[in-house]
Amino acid sequence: MTTKTDELMLAGDFPPASYEDWRKLVDGVLKGAPFEKLVSKTADGLKIDPIYRRARGAMPVAGRAAAAPWQIMQRIDHPDAKAANAQALHDLENGATGLEIEFAGGPGARGFGLAHATKETLARVLDGVFFDAGITIALHPVLGRENAGANLADLVESRGFDPAKTEIRFNYQPLSTMATRGAAAAPWPEMERPLAKIIGELMGRGFKGPFALADGRPVHDAGGSEAQELAFALAVAIAYLRALEAGGMALDVARAAVSFRLVADADQFLTLAKFRALRLLWARIEQSCGLAPKPVFVAAETAWRTLTQRDPYVNMLRATMATFSAGLGGANAITVLPHTLALGLPDPFARRAARNTQLVLLEESNLAKVGDPAAGSGAIEALTRQLCEAAWSLFQEIEKTGGIFDALEQNLIQRKVAATRAAREADIARRREVLTGASEFPNLHEADVAVLGARPVVLPPDGETKLRFDPLPPIRLAAPFEALRDKSDEKLKASGARPKILLANLGAPADFTARAAFAKSVFETGGIEAIDTQGFSDPAALAAAFKASGAAMACLCSSDKAYAEHAAAAAKALQAAGARHIYLAGRPGEREAALRSAGVGEFIFAGGDALAMLRDAWRRME
Repeated sequence: MTTKTDELMLAGDFPPASYEDWRKLVDGVLKGAPFEKLVSKTADGLKIDPIYRRARGAMPVAGRAAAAPWQIMQRIDHPDAKAANAQALHDLENGATGLEIEFAGGPGARGFGLAHATKETLARVLDGVFFDAGITIALHPVLGRENAGANLADLVESRGFDPAKTEIRFNYQPLSTMATRGAAAAPWPEMERPLAKIIGELMGRGFKGPFALADGRPVHDAGGSEAQELAFALAVAIAYLRALEAGGMALDVARAAVSFRLVADADQFLTLAKFRALRLLWARIEQSCGLAPKPVFVAAETAWRTLTQRDPYVNMLRATMATFSAGLGGANAITVLPHTLALGLPDPFARRAARNTQLVLLEESNLAKVGDPAAGSGAIEALTRQLCEAAWSLFQEIEKTGGIFDALEQNLIQRKVAATRAAREADIARRREVLTGASEFPNLHEADVAVLGARPVVLPPDGETKLRFDPLPPIRLAAPFEALRDKSDEKLKASGARPKILLANLGAPADFTARAAFAKSVFETGGIEAIDTQGFSDPAALAAAFKASGAAMACLCSSDKAYAEHAAAAAKALQAAGARHIYLAGRPGEREAALRSAGVGEFIFAGGDALAMLRDAWRRME
């Protein structure tokens, strides 16, 4: 029987809108301003237009099997093996389908992880875990320490499990580890044969793998761009392929031994395009090797660099968007970093939230039941193509230097990442790139967030290091603002009060509200408490309010019209009342000289270097 619902056609009463129709509407809003004003650019300089035509004839990018869910991975990083085992069992009982075993000193350990990778430690951590029950184990052996892969293989066999029936990703990643450390125990040619031997032995024992991980995290963690991350991962994968082939392995077998990991962040479209681009780029490499392309295993991890210590619950929103994007981008496995990881070892609530982020998207939103929904989207297809071109160009540059290890030795990649990081940090400082809770919308009165009491693991130095080059150290973009907030907390603890600035509002609320809210947000991102006031028109009353506030500095806030009438007199009154420094919210324009002569020392406005201004304010107060 046909119902009215079956006959409903969405937008059926509206005429179809063409690209030209949308352009006409946009041009009307722009009122003569150039259309290019709305075009933005990525960190790689790729253009993002505000409107795209449909990409007709686009084919879906092959990723996961049809309607197959991604693996819900959970970090096992407690330094105590018994506690780590309790975490593992609880996670598996409550929705996780795989475990990420982190070891201290690894590039993704974040200061924690198991201190040892011995068979005895692994036995304690994985006690009660059945290796043939469809559970995935992702191991992350640490270069220069116990061979976690061989020890886990011994454990599997000693418990009587068939290696062929296990789902274990051994994830040897010496090149990514060396890139993070900026050091190597030997030139790469001397390390290729031992790596191939280890992987060959594991394959000979019946394990399916994959065994070598081409990990793009070092570039993303260090502040790099999407194309740089892709090029790095591709170059690492090629190095592993060559090592395995040199060890006597056929290329078709070798490629199955390699998997990838990329970082997913809160930029929905770029993340989605990046995961799609990786599969297309790898297929191009397979074709160049004379192989018919096959879908490669691609894991995702949510971004470390965008985690904030302040207002950490916003990290849940970032992780949700990252998971959404990686899932729709075809990731085979996703690991969500718990929202409190930047503060310490996450507690059970944070781990539960990390698991449930994925469970909700899979079980309630059914994201896995849609295969490459971005196919045909003009915006995503264009971004995917541009990323492929930019990453391929950088990948070729790496290859021309002799491969990834030579490129690291020559600091080729590090220089490019450093330039991108500097530009990104400048955007953060100017609040063009926003980190909610840290660089924008701060809450000086937020409650402390619980983490476990485990201390970061400090390991003895590694053995002999023969080669050194610039490292790719992980960063968090919010750290500079958080350092100022930490100073404010220390002052509060020591003296009972934070440093203060008076918002010297002039005129009526309609005049000052917008700029007062802006100034409050700017100063409190640096831990300087902003004291709000009613509007003043009498300089004497303003001076009295300043003296009563206990503030060391003041910021004039109002409209341009009110500034023309009252700002000079107000600044003089504040200066006479003892203000160490006087700010004005807004651009000064042609009145700058007069305002400065009246006592205004600095102007704060959207796009200005807020971080530099805040650091200078602290120096003045100290």
